[in-house]
Amino acid sequence: MYKVLLVDPNVQSREHTLRMLDWSQSGFVIQDFADNSADALTFIDKQKFSLILLNIKRLQSDGLQLCGLIRQISRVPIILIGGDHDFNLARQALTYQVSDYLADPALPDDLAASLQSVKWELDGKTLQDAFILPALKRKRRSQSSIIDVVKKYVKEELHRNVSLKKISDELHFNCAYLGQKFKSEENMTFNEYLLQQRMEKAKRLLEQTDMRIYEIAGEVGYTEIDWFYKKFKEYTGASANEYRKQILVTA
Repeated sequence: MYKVLLVDPNVQSREHTLRMLDWSQSGFVIQDFADNSADALTFIDKQKFSLILLNIKRLQSDGLQLCGLIRQISRVPIILIGGDHDFNLARQALTYQVSDYLADPALPDDLAASLQSVKWELDGKTLQDAFILPALKRKRRSQSSIIDVVKKYVKEELHRNVSLKKISDELHFNCAYLGQKFKSEENMTFNEYLLQQRMEKAKRLLEQTDMRIYEIAGEVGYTEIDWFYKKFKEYTGASANEYRKQILVTA
């Protein structure tokens, strides 16, 4: 069993966290409780914990300060629960390399998924095919991040009406937070990435198939052919028909 330090000054919310799931089945056990930052640091100094579970709602600004203090002495995984749907708070938490940030109300399934992700990290296991299974939403950060899950989703659902809001809802992430994290890791916005993937696939289909233009437009998620023509020309500098003719000439 991996030992957990629960940092939460409120007895009722502690009990709620204990009742959220079957801890013995999760592979973790809440070993100790800390009421405040000072007590938490004392516990961490004296004992070895595999995970710090911190109720950010109860500690408020002190919670982020505690994350910073922990990071000065340890790389122990940290999960924040009960956070606001506030992009700035989530962004600050990210700078401390927390394993997960569960906005209030933290649901049992989300906490279980976060614990499983940390357990895989601790066990040194490899994850695959994350986006199709709810339990794999929060993939092991050392090998791939939530952004890999987003990119996989885009690739597989490119022919549909894809949006960051829809993806963030399915993955239970704050949309603004996920958008900022995507831009930070990919050096482009989600919409820029989505356009790039649609246009590159359209180019491949124009080069490699005899599909009609309207069929290609539908294949890359455009229901309005005029909008597809406009975006394709903006992206490539040529219309779809011109692009195909150029490929035929150079072939």
